[in-house]
Amino acid sequence: MEINEYLTILRKRGWIIILVALISAGSAYAASKMQTPIYTASVKLSVVPARATDWGSSNSLKDLLRNYAENIRTHTMATEVIDREQLDMDTGTLLGKLFVNPDSSTFTLQLEARDRDPKVAMDIVNQMAIVFIENRDQWNQQQDKRDRIDVRMLDSVYNLGYQRYSPNTSVNTLAGGLFGILVGGLVIFFLEWLERDTIRTAEDIERLIGVNVLGAIPPLVSHATSAGNEKPRSLVAGLGSQ
Repeated sequence: MEINEYLTILRKRGWIIILVALISAGSAYAASKMQTPIYTASVKLSVVPARATDWGSSNSLKDLLRNYAENIRTHTMATEVIDREQLDMDTGTLLGKLFVNPDSSTFTLQLEARDRDPKVAMDIVNQMAIVFIENRDQWNQQQDKRDRIDVRMLDSVYNLGYQRYSPNTSVNTLAGGLFGILVGGLVIFFLEWLERDTIRTAEDIERLIGVNVLGAIPPLVSHATSAGNEKPRSLVAGLGSQ
C-alpha cells in the first residue's frame, strides 16, 4: 500500500481507533480507581566499619551487607517488630511487606515496607531499623573497637514520610489508551483485509484483474426511478485489455 491509501483508510475508519482508545483508557482508569491503594515507606541505614580506611575491612563489608539483608528478613526479627508495634499480622505477612536492598557502593541498607495503611508501613520499616541497629550494637560490645561496625539511621522515616506505590492511575490510563490505539489499528486493517476483494471503483478492478478500465456505463435510470419509486441499478464497468 502507498501512503495515500493508508491516509484514506485512517480518514474513513479512524473513528474506530479513537473509540477503542477511549474505551480502553476509561476502563484502565476505572479499574485503577477501584483498586485499594498501597503505600510505601523506606529508610536507609549507613553501615560503616571502624577502620573505614582499611581496604580489607571495607571490601569485607560489601559481602556482609548481603548477609545483613538476609538477617533482617528473618522470622525472629519480624516477631520482635510485631511484638513492639502490636501489629495484627503474622511474621510471614510482615516479611511479605518488607524489602531490603543492600548497596555496596554507598555502604547502605535500604529498608522498604508496603501496606494499605501508610502508618503501618512507616512503623514496620522504622521498628525493623531500630531492632537491627540494637542487635548490631550488642554485637559491637563483644568486639574489639577496631573490628566494630557502626550502623545508624540516615534519616527518620517519619521525616521522609510515605508515598503511594500503587495503583498509578495516570500511567495505567495512558497504557490503556496506547493499548486501545494498537487494538483499534488492528481492527481497521482486519476490516480492510476482509473487504480487499470487494470492487467499488475502477481502480479496484484494475488492481484485482490487471486490466485497464476504458469506460463505464452509467447507472440505468428508469421512469420509476426518476419518480423516486425505485433505486438505480448498479454500475457496470467496461473493460479493455492492456
